[in-house]
Amino acid sequence: MLYNYKGEDYLLHLVDTPGHVDFRAEVTRSYASCGGALLLVDASQGIQAQTVSNFHLAFAQDLALVPVINKVDMPSADVPRVLEQIETSFELDPASAIPVSAKTGKGVDAILPAVVERIPHPTGDETKPLKMLLVDSWYDNFKGVVLLVRVFDGQIRAGDNVVSLGTGMKYTVGQVGIQYPDATPQSVLRAGQVGYVFFNPGMKKIQDAKLGDTFTTIQDAEIVEPYPGFEEPKPMVFVAAFPTDQSDYTKLADSITQLVLNDRSVTLQKDFSEALGSGWRLGFLGSLHCSVFQDRLKQEHGADVVITEPTVPTKIVWADGTEEIVQNPALFPDASDHRIRSAQLFEPFVKATITMPEEYLGRVIELCEANRGMQKSLDFFHATQVILVYDLPSAQLVDDFFGKLKGATKGYATLDYEEAGWHEAKLSKLQLLVNKQPVDAICRVVHHTQVDRLGRHWVTKFKEHVDRQMFEVVIQATVGNRIVARETIKPFRKDVLAKLHAADVSRRRKLLEKQKEGRKRLRAVGNVVIEQSAFQKFLAK
Repeated sequence: MLYNYKGEDYLLHLVDTPGHVDFRAEVTRSYASCGGALLLVDASQGIQAQTVSNFHLAFAQDLALVPVINKVDMPSADVPRVLEQIETSFELDPASAIPVSAKTGKGVDAILPAVVERIPHPTGDETKPLKMLLVDSWYDNFKGVVLLVRVFDGQIRAGDNVVSLGTGMKYTVGQVGIQYPDATPQSVLRAGQVGYVFFNPGMKKIQDAKLGDTFTTIQDAEIVEPYPGFEEPKPMVFVAAFPTDQSDYTKLADSITQLVLNDRSVTLQKDFSEALGSGWRLGFLGSLHCSVFQDRLKQEHGADVVITEPTVPTKIVWADGTEEIVQNPALFPDASDHRIRSAQLFEPFVKATITMPEEYLGRVIELCEANRGMQKSLDFFHATQVILVYDLPSAQLVDDFFGKLKGATKGYATLDYEEAGWHEAKLSKLQLLVNKQPVDAICRVVHHTQVDRLGRHWVTKFKEHVDRQMFEVVIQATVGNRIVARETIKPFRKDVLAKLHAADVSRRRKLLEKQKEGRKRLRAVGNVVIEQSAFQKFLAK
């Protein structure tokens, strides 16, 4: 945006970053394109877990910070308490904080002058060779891949020949411009500016746009030092996705491909299930990321899709020292496999930071302990606020841990987390069997302490959605050869005694025995017919 301050025009590049921890990588990339940030703090809730996390990310990149206290109009607002938190937690001058109310507009007019005065103007030399950082990218059906870049040195204009220092590929610039807020073409982008670039002919593959890559002109490729780049986001949660009707497979494939083009953090590979048919295995940064992707599929493409329960990867260290990462629980070795007995099993952990009012501390500790958490620290950073740090298994985190946390604290707790490596654990492959045949769509690698509870839950829930057959249907949850839980669906029973006289005991016994033998033969050769809707209802939340 253009902002006139004291008679001079300033071009401001504003980025609104997501607050949820699933999108930490996007926040980090956004910081790389900025010279400063507004640190928003809620006047009633105070500093939260995400506030602490994002402060450290901004501090690590040496950004100038302008504290802004929002929602000062609320009856529960406690501005002096929040100012004290800002000073003690972040060592920022409380006098520099700007109290505002986005709802009423109070104090908002003081923000942009503070941005101009306190955040340093971008540095860079227009006379030096071009040095341009790739911050983000998206796919356009007509232009190909469009790059969002920050120019640190030099200039770039349409017709320039540039090279990627990361991939070595060469391109001719088709157009440059700024987001104002829509794409507005410019004749040139100079040092210090943030704008968009696309090539002619266009970049066709989103994979060719490596975020954090450095671009320069072809003649200066030998003398320009590339930036270290960004850390590639690693998928933390995996799900399988299947169309509700297999005739929609091609349409759904196109929809998923288009979404993946604009969300490089999603991993995609084809999958197949005997129960649900052809589909895909998708990797996401977290549960919210998965939920957003599913919502976009439905809202933007009208796709109806079946999503399996989220799972986390498992690491196996075999007896010979080789390592294997298993992302699909169906491919995890069974407990009866002799190799798994001598192998070491590891599950991913996260370091979770939870902030909450002191009155809910006991409930939150109970919740973390029930989810196999290990307490690392406990700090009272204000008279009524607590920061609790736990190491938690990722599998517990994706199992609606945040929802349980909100319930335990009436919505007052906030959660932030980061990877904490692999921890050795006793893990087992829990599988659902129907008449001794495994159902590949319902399979999960779980900790040994959860096997019995989850097994009972599975068989009870699945029984509700399976229709009765002409023979007995046995539903079992198993770990290897051990049956954890069992439910039986009784068969339809024909009344073979309807036409008999009540006194004919021998004939009665003979007919019942014949019916019993017939059922045994039917069970031996008959396959259980399970409607796909049964799996969809079972997998639905």
